[in-house]
Amino acid sequence: MSIRKEVKELIDEAIELRRDFHRHPELGFKEFRTSAIIEKYLKDLGLEVRRIAKTGIVGILEGSMTGKTVMFRADMDALPIQEETGLPFQSENKGVMHACGHDGHTAMLLIAAKILSQHKSQIKGKIKFVFQPNEEDAGAQIMIDEGVLQNPKVDAAIGLHLWSPIPTAKIGIVSGPIMASSYYFKLTIKGRGGHGGAPHKAINPLNPAVDIIHGIKTMQAEEFDAMKPTLITIGKIEYGTKAIIIPDMLTMEGSIRCLHNNEKQVHERFKELVAGICINHRTDFDLELKCGNSLLKNDPTLTKLVMETAEKILGEGNILTEDVSVMLGDDFAEFGNEVPVVYYFVGTADIEKGTHYEHHNASFNIDEDSLPIGIEMHVKTALAYLNSI
Repeated sequence: MSIRKEVKELIDEAIELRRDFHRHPELGFKEFRTSAIIEKYLKDLGLEVRRIAKTGIVGILEGSMTGKTVMFRADMDALPIQEETGLPFQSENKGVMHACGHDGHTAMLLIAAKILSQHKSQIKGKIKFVFQPNEEDAGAQIMIDEGVLQNPKVDAAIGLHLWSPIPTAKIGIVSGPIMASSYYFKLTIKGRGGHGGAPHKAINPLNPAVDIIHGIKTMQAEEFDAMKPTLITIGKIEYGTKAIIIPDMLTMEGSIRCLHNNEKQVHERFKELVAGICINHRTDFDLELKCGNSLLKNDPTLTKLVMETAEKILGEGNILTEDVSVMLGDDFAEFGNEVPVVYYFVGTADIEKGTHYEHHNASFNIDEDSLPIGIEMHVKTALAYLNSI
């Protein structure tokens, strides 16, 4: 069979699906319209379809021969961003936008399911098409807890991400760590409020906060191994209401990201830093640390399979293996804590088309010429895994 020809015949449908999802973005666990479309689409293909994790959808394709089960995941959720692309299919939902490519991910996996369902007589084993809600805030673990990797038991999971840092028609992949673990912290420092004209009678929570910020910079530069990337970033500070009032409290929020396995040591050292500084300033504190996602590590055998497939589709010179890993995270990593996984980036950057903006930017868009590449990769990696294992 000519997979490329079949993809080409369905690319208009893929674009139509993608643009429809883009026009109607939905936030995590509110993907009601999106999941309804997916559910009907998969049922029309004759797949067994289940609902899971509130708005999640799983479609199961059973081949004509016995074999292993491979899982493919597409994330469905959008972001709380007001779109500024000016596209004719720009978001109609105020303050909500597909600014990370999940609309393309969903469309590509639906078309891949359509193609593969037409060739189930040539498939050894089963394929799970998983459409995940709330990737931006750890929806994968909920799917795992509700049994997405069971019945049938998943032997391997494969995922991809349309990626604006990489040019269209190129793929980025590495064996081992590819995306960092990400933990979110909220620190509340409790001092004693007072008048700005009598600071000696108050305990200003801003002072330990300033020392903590400087302490983080020193800790990152001098305590952590530079060959094991670690990043602590502060993104939000809430403090004060008026120029002459010293408030009782200050809150600080941020993230801790590690592209290595020593994240627990980093977390403990961060807690020590906060505790020591707050004690010195005679302040109390509360520190919350929440897992956004684990370290995403690619299985070597699956990585080789994806690289070989990509080389056949794009040519060896278009497979990037250096400067690919990033400090961003993806909760696809949680599947990797249970089964072997591989995750890779499909380039979608074209400056002339304006598809080079960073992810989560109000001007973000994808190059739709990257859609057939992702579809072909899905189909051919599924067949390569099931029919060669």
